[in-house]
This record gives sequence, C-alpha cells and structure tokens, in this order.
Amino acid sequence: MSKFLGQFTNHLVRYATWLPPLICFNNYVAQVTFISGPSMYPFLNPQYHESLRQDLCLVYKMYAQQNLDRGMLVTFRNPDDPDKITVKRIIGLEGDMVRTKPPYPHEYFQVPEGHVWVAGDGDKSKDSNYYGPISIRLITGRITHILSPWNRAGRVKWWEHPVHRNGDVNAGN
Repeated sequence: MSKFLGQFTNHLVRYATWLPPLICFNNYVAQVTFISGPSMYPFLNPQYHESLRQDLCLVYKMYAQQNLDRGMLVTFRNPDDPDKITVKRIIGLEGDMVRTKPPYPHEYFQVPEGHVWVAGDGDKSKDSNYYGPISIRLITGRITHILSPWNRAGRVKWWEHPVHRNGDVNAGN
C-alpha cells in the first residue's frame, strides 16, 4: 500500500506542477476551443447544417485588443451575457461609417472611439446590428488557426475576406 501511495504522490506532484502554467497559458496566451453555432457559417462550421460538426480553433489571447483590423475574427464577452464568449468578424473600426442591417434602428452608424462593429458571416447572427458597437475592452482573443477538421486545418486568412463588399464600410481612419 505504501508503494502505491508513494507512486500516486509522485505522479500527483508531477502533474500538479504543470497545472498553474497550463492555466496561465490558457487564460492569457492561447486557448484551443470549439466554435459552436451557425453565426459564422460558412467560414467557420461549414458542415454545421449537415452534421452540427464544430470547428476546433486556436484563439490567440496576447495583445488581443491591439492592432485590430477589418476582417479579423475575434472572440469577445457578449454584451448581453458577459459570461459567454462570442466569435464574430470585425467589420468596422473606430471612426468608420458602417451600413447597418435590421434590427439596428439607423441605416448608417459611425463607430465611436474605443469600439468596433462586429458581424457574423451567417444570415442569422446576433451581432452589432443587434447590440450596437462593442467596446474594444470586451475583446478577449483572435481566431488565428483552424485545427480541425483536418481538410480545413491551417492559418485563418482574415485579410482575404471582402469586408468592404457592397459599400458597407467607409473607412474613417
């Protein structure tokens, strides 16, 4: 019994020493997460309507609120439910004039300082058209890579997304 207890204690100490750095890495550097729901369809979860399959993505958290650009996929605390992390694409930066969509009450909106305008790629997305511009302070990370499914694994090329289509954004910077 004492040999078992000694081995158990040895393993426990060995694994316990890795726990704090792992938690710190997960909270402040990067996190692997499943993306659920159809709001970013078809870019993320393209098979969602067929199989409810979720993409596994890498979320880079360091400097998440700096050097933001149109087209980036970001994670942020949902303004309606701060315990929930949401994924959307940045459509407008501070100073940009954005063409909104229903249910937003105005056709155009200038993004205020310290905020961004976000939207889902899917048709039915609860985004800035629903809750308005989000504070940059709510942004928690950037989606940098798709890890699974394997046939789509690789770096997220957000800069190739046609954010300026249909004249939806007039850059104010």
